[in-house]
Amino acid sequence: MRYSILFLLPLLLLSCNTVQDTADTAHQTAPDTAAIVPGHFSGGLSDYWYEGKAEINTYDLEQIRYGEIHPGQVNLIFVSEDFLTDKQVKNDNYTNPASTPVLKTNMIRRFTTGIYDYSVMTSTFTPTKTDEQPHSLKVTTSMQDWCGQTFTQLNYAGGKKWDSQLRSYFEREADQNQRLAADFIEDEVFNRIRSGWDKLPTGSFDIIPATGYLLMTHKPYEAAKANVSLQDYTGDQFTGEKLKSYSIHYEGLDRKVEFVFDAAAPYILRGWTETYPSRGKKLTTVARLSHQIRAPYWSQNSVADREKRRTLGLGL
Repeated sequence: MRYSILFLLPLLLLSCNTVQDTADTAHQTAPDTAAIVPGHFSGGLSDYWYEGKAEINTYDLEQIRYGEIHPGQVNLIFVSEDFLTDKQVKNDNYTNPASTPVLKTNMIRRFTTGIYDYSVMTSTFTPTKTDEQPHSLKVTTSMQDWCGQTFTQLNYAGGKKWDSQLRSYFEREADQNQRLAADFIEDEVFNRIRSGWDKLPTGSFDIIPATGYLLMTHKPYEAAKANVSLQDYTGDQFTGEKLKSYSIHYEGLDRKVEFVFDAAAPYILRGWTETYPSRGKKLTTVARLSHQIRAPYWSQNSVADREKRRTLGLGL
């Protein structure tokens, strides 16, 4: 469904990177609103994702690390934007026709291990026209703790291939560049659920595990065979009506991930679990939804806006 230019113009003005200081915007080119075509969502979600707001979620976190479970918090932000397929960056100026609508996930995971902090951020850019573009275009993940930081990036290279980069302060990893082949990447599951879970792939196939998991466990950067299922949720970790479960089981890694979400639009993600061995113990990470709002957060950046953090269960 195409939107009118008059409807789209306010959304452009609210886009994530256009609300900046005057010095930053002085040299920007005016957007070509005629070039924008909203994405295709099931369940009537086009209006939901193209209302000029982001969906911001807070999850209580129990995180595996060093053979124990540590407390933390996850912020999961979903927002639609236009993305350049050649440069694989956000479309800021609308002078490049190689543009497609995407749903973007920004996931920020923070937890403590004893005295010191961890922060892990993953950004995933997934086209909403899945019939034309069935694979996510880009994933980036960075991890910081008091020991140092690491960074990784996957860029879609066509077919079933991604170009990967790894920059690590660990000697055994250091700097790496390689091409990975896989049918699917785990990091895009969040976007696939929120775009319409009926198109999620199932069966047995090769998947690149979540980049945050690969960074945290120092596993080799390669796809792994996984058994994937989609069914009604029958567990007791999460509550809600008519919940669905999407599970990925990597037998070779002894790792299982389960995503639990509403069957009805807008397919709210109630939480997820991740189970794998850590220092000889098989433990489970759990993230449970605690707060959710929809807001144009990029325009709420003044001191007076700090109070709004309470609506997300965040400290001031």
